Amino acid sequence: MGLVRFNEEEWLQPEPDLAARARGFADWPQGVQLTREAAAPGRELTAMLGIEGALPEVALACHEDMCLLTLPEGDDQYRLIGAAVAWPSDWHPKDKLGLPLRALHAPIAGYEEQLATGVDRFMATLKPGAIYGRCNWFIAATGERRWIADKTPAEAFAHVTAGNAGKTLFVRSERQTLRRLPETGAILFTIGIYVEPLGNLGPDNIAMLASAAQNLVAGEGDRRGAPAYAHSLIAFAERNAR
Repeated sequence: MGLVRFNEEEWLQPEPDLAARARGFADWPQGVQLTREAAAPGRELTAMLGIEGALPEVALACHEDMCLLTLPEGDDQYRLIGAAVAWPSDWHPKDKLGLPLRALHAPIAGYEEQLATGVDRFMATLKPGAIYGRCNWFIAATGERRWIADKTPAEAFAHVTAGNAGKTLFVRSERQTLRRLPETGAILFTIGIYVEPLGNLGPDNIAMLASAAQNLVAGEGDRRGAPAYAHSLIAFAERNAR
């Protein structure tokens, strides 16, 4: 899972752009999806952070999108019971609400075979007070923080070349954290979105991404469109290294 432990000060971004968050939710109200089961954990979270309201108000006041998961009585998997997501990475909360973890991650190649058991064990043993996090990355054809794919990868990356990849490819990172709320036992999953043009990264990071792109043309890479951009990214990195 690639998780590391965070302290309280490292948990959430300290100076969120609140105007950007407000615009994000105003422009995409379907990003807020709640079940009745989300009410009590939402209130617990607002009390913890000193914010009035429920889960949507917390997400408005933070840089991070917020999801709540609980383990229903008699079930063996955590389920998504609430989401306040302004900047999704190509997913719709309405399609995921109520689903168990394995179904939530079903589109991710290799999840069931390589990660599902470990994730289930981690969720079951996560203690209140502990905060864990990880980062992932994607290559996108847009610098917008809300990324909902509306074209095939071949269409989305058709304009990308080795010459313009520094400005037309965007590196998208999710800084994810997990912590259990002590009173309700719900698990809070936060997703902080960061997007930069490829050309804004340092040479070492560009080279790392180029190396990774060579391995992304199968499995999960296919789902995220790697075959449509990998050649241009690798060629751009080679030019940048000269």
